[in-house]
Parts: sequence; structure tokens; C-alpha cells
Amino acid sequence: MIDRDGARIHETACIDEGCSIGVGTVVWHFVHVMPGARIGARCMLGQGVFVASGAVLGDGVRVQNHVSIYDGVEIEDDVFLGPCCVLTNVKNPRAGRVGVRAATRIRAGATIGANATLVCGVTIGRYAFVGAGAVVTHDVPDHALVVGTPARIVGWVDENGERRP
Repeated sequence: MIDRDGARIHETACIDEGCSIGVGTVVWHFVHVMPGARIGARCMLGQGVFVASGAVLGDGVRVQNHVSIYDGVEIEDDVFLGPCCVLTNVKNPRAGRVGVRAATRIRAGATIGANATLVCGVTIGRYAFVGAGAVVTHDVPDHALVVGTPARIVGWVDENGERRP
């Protein structure tokens, strides 16, 4: 691991000039952070993570292996992104042209489960919990627990992710 301004960076990571990585952040194997990306303090980027130029991550964000964070994705503090979850940013993707982009926002304390997909343009509320494999096509309110395809509310969780009665 290489120390870079208080962040620990694995030797295989590709960290482009012009990005910002906060103190105490750990960047693992084969990560690519593009110029202009902003990553807060005390974050963890797992193996194979990609962070695009227009992406913003708050403090204490944990990104598990093989997650791509594209332009227009804003992640607030203390968010958990499970392995291989998908964050999209284009509403009508087509090869050979730029599609219509829509911002995706994940509010503080939220959890996105493994292999979940967020269709661009959605907001995931504070401390919301998106179950593994869910496909989120609409905004998710604060503290909601959503599962399924398409994702639907099945309950509510507290700030620790425990189900509320």
C-alpha cells in the first residue's frame, strides 16, 4: 500500500491526477479513479471499483468489490454499496451517441445490497435499505426497506438497519 496524502492506495490502483481522495480512505486492487472524482475521508473502495469524473462520495462510504460509480451519482456520508451493485446514469443508452443523463442520489446512511440495480434518476432516502438483487425504478423514502423486481416497500428500518415493528 502506498500512502498518498493520508489515503492508502494499493499499487495496482489507477488514480488519475485531478481527483480528490480524503484522509483515511483505503483504495484496493485494480480500482480506477478518474480526474475530477471526489471521494471523502475514511472511505473504502474494494477491488475493481470504478469512480467516474463527475461522481461524488461523502465521508465514510464503503464500496464493495466490482461497483462502478458513474458521472452524476452523488453518494452522501456513511453509505454502504454491496458487491456488484449497479448504479446507472443514462435513461436511454445507445451505442454511438450520448444518451440523456439523470442524476442518482444516495442519501446518508443508506445500504444498497449485493447485485441491486438503481435505475438512474432515483433518490435513495436516508438510512433506507435496498435488498440484494432488487431493481429500484422509483425513489425510496427515508428508512424504507425495499426488495424485489421492481423494488417495493416491505417494511421499515432504523439507523442500524434493523427492522422496525
